[in-house]
Amino acid sequence: MEKRRVVVTGIGAVTPLGLDASSSWEGAISGKSGVGMLTRLDAEAFPMKVAAEINSFDPADYLDRKEARKMDRFTQFAVVSAKEALKDSGLMITEENANRVGVWIGSGIGGMETYENQFRTFLEKGQRRVSPFFVPMMIPDMASGQVSIYTGAKGPNSCSVTACASGTNSIGDAFKVIQRGDADAMIAGGSEAPITNMAVAGFCSAKAVTTSEDPTTASRPFDKNRSGFVMGEGAGILILESLESASARGAKIYAEVVGYGSTGDAHHVTAPAPEGEGGARSMQAALDDSGLAKEEISYINAHGTSTDLNDPYETKAIKTVFQNHAYNLAVSSTKSMTGHLLGAAGAVEAIFSVKALEQGIIPPTINLNEPDPECDLDYVPNKARQSDVTAVLSNSLGFGGHNATLIFKKWQQ
Repeated sequence: MEKRRVVVTGIGAVTPLGLDASSSWEGAISGKSGVGMLTRLDAEAFPMKVAAEINSFDPADYLDRKEARKMDRFTQFAVVSAKEALKDSGLMITEENANRVGVWIGSGIGGMETYENQFRTFLEKGQRRVSPFFVPMMIPDMASGQVSIYTGAKGPNSCSVTACASGTNSIGDAFKVIQRGDADAMIAGGSEAPITNMAVAGFCSAKAVTTSEDPTTASRPFDKNRSGFVMGEGAGILILESLESASARGAKIYAEVVGYGSTGDAHHVTAPAPEGEGGARSMQAALDDSGLAKEEISYINAHGTSTDLNDPYETKAIKTVFQNHAYNLAVSSTKSMTGHLLGAAGAVEAIFSVKALEQGIIPPTINLNEPDPECDLDYVPNKARQSDVTAVLSNSLGFGGHNATLIFKKWQQ
C-alpha cells in the first residue's frame, strides 16, 4: 500500500514564552527565558524555587466561563491551542468531513490540579461534595475528548500517555493514522499543567528538578553547571493533513512529516539506558521510516533536559546514529527557554522544528556558558542562527524508558 504524504498546515500553542504559537516562536529565536520564580504554589514548601509558569493565561478570554470551569488547566491549554491551530490552518470541520478529521493529544499526568483539589474536598467535606466532573476533568485523554467536542472532529480520537514523550508520540501516531488512510487530517499534540503541590513534591523527592534560585540561569542544558530540569506548563497543537487534502483546499504548508520512531529502554523507571541506547534506536527508526540519509538532517531539537544523565547520554546517542555527521549538525534545546513541559514538550518542540524549516532560523540553547566536556556537539549557544535548514529531527525521552523521534522536512511540492 502506498503511504500518503503528510504535511503540517496549522500550529497553535500556549507556552511560558507566549500565549500563541507566534509569540512563543519569537521568544525562542530571541533567546527569551520563560522561567521565573515559583508563584503558583507556596515556594517555601519546596526546594524547587523556580518554574516556567503561564501566569497571564485567563481561560475566560477564550472559552465560555462556565465550560472552562469543567476543564482542568491542561485541557484548557489544549482547547485554546487547538482553536488557534485550526484557525491558522483554515481547515473547516463540517458534517461532510468530520468523520475524516481526528484528534490525538497526549498528556503525561493529566489533571493533577483537579485531583488534588477534589481529594482535599473529599477529606474535608466528604464524598457527596466531590464534583461529578472530577473524573472527566482529571483523566489524561480529556484534552483529546474536549477538543473533539469543541471542534466537531469525529475521526480517530486518542491520547498517548508516555511521560515526557507523550506529545511526540501523539504527533507520530497521528501521522501514521493519516499516512495509512484512516483520516485526512488530525489535530495532534500535547498538553500539561503539572505545577501542582503533589507533582512538584514528587519531582523534588526524585531530585529531578533544579534547586537553583536564579531563574535567569536555572535551565542550562549541556552546561557543566546544570542541576536539573525546570518544570513548565503549556500546550502545543499541530494540524496534520494529507497532502491531497491540503492541496485540494490550497492550504499553506509549513513542513512535511516524513519520519517517526518509537522505542523502549527496558532499563529503569527514570534513568535513560546506558549510552542513550534506546534514544539512538528511536532516532535510527525515524531515519529509516523517513528514507532520508543521516547527512540530510540539518538540525536536531534535542530532548535536552538540563539533567545529569540526559544531556551526555543524548549526546552519545546522536553520535552513535550520526557518526561523523554529528559534528556537522546544529543541536539545540529549547527547554533552556520554555522549561520542561513534560507531556507537552515534544509538541511545542515540533512547532519550533517546523518553524525552523519555514524561516531558516535555528533557536538557541541559552545559558550554555561552560559546556560539559562530555557534551561536545554544536548546541547553538545563546544566540539563534540563520541557516538553510532542510530536515529537522526532534527527540523526546520519557520516564519508563519511552523514546520518540519525529523528522520534519522542508516543504517541497
